[in-house]
Amino acid sequence: MAKKALFLALLVTSGLVQAQEPDQDGFTQPLKDLKYNPGLDQREFERSTLDALNVYDPYESWNRRVYHFNYRFDEWVFLPVVRGYRYVTPRFLRSGVSNFFSNLGDVPNLLNSLLQLKGQRSVEISGRLLLNTTIGVAGLWDPASRMGLPKQSEDFGQTLGYYGVGNGPYLMLPILGPSNVRDTGGLVVDYVADYQVNFLNVPEVSSNHPEITVLRMVDKRHTTGFRYGQLNTPFEYEKLRYVYTQSRKLQIAE
Repeated sequence: MAKKALFLALLVTSGLVQAQEPDQDGFTQPLKDLKYNPGLDQREFERSTLDALNVYDPYESWNRRVYHFNYRFDEWVFLPVVRGYRYVTPRFLRSGVSNFFSNLGDVPNLLNSLLQLKGQRSVEISGRLLLNTTIGVAGLWDPASRMGLPKQSEDFGQTLGYYGVGNGPYLMLPILGPSNVRDTGGLVVDYVADYQVNFLNVPEVSSNHPEITVLRMVDKRHTTGFRYGQLNTPFEYEKLRYVYTQSRKLQIAE
């Protein structure tokens, strides 16, 4: 019996040793051999991380108040409304509403693409508008995506950035979320342009029927995956600010 117990102990021990050995794709202790630049202070890594998160935010005190308002508004008002919308609206109908408003959004997308002299993208967005407005029955369906013309996103904030206009101070807008001075001005221009074009007469009708605007807002929140608090960190404000700023740089550069 003692020999059997010793034999089993040896098997278990050998199995543990094998489990700790690094496989051919990596190491069990990846940080073990990490070396800092010996000529630098050991806090250089932390300082470089803070520099990466450094975003021009002179109105941070106000922005944080708006951020917390948005957090609670989202939790107590917006998301319950979205859940109710999903509960009472069949999936195919929700999809049609999203496609319809997405088709309307291609109008400012096209205008800004033209302003940025993006010829190929302008042709693609024009094709989307034509296909979805006709074959897609005013945009209720999205045949353009199935035909190789995916949704493109262009706004006047990107147009300004394309021509070298800086971000300006970071802003947290009530309900709308992260922005900056340049992009906030761009939102106003896009709204005015959308109303002036009056595509399918929807913007003009919306001014007399605010429920259409409310439905558009609910649909926008329904199709936006971000949730406040999902980063599970007390530094969500800083991370959200950094991610927004960097993503806008990428959108302008593409």
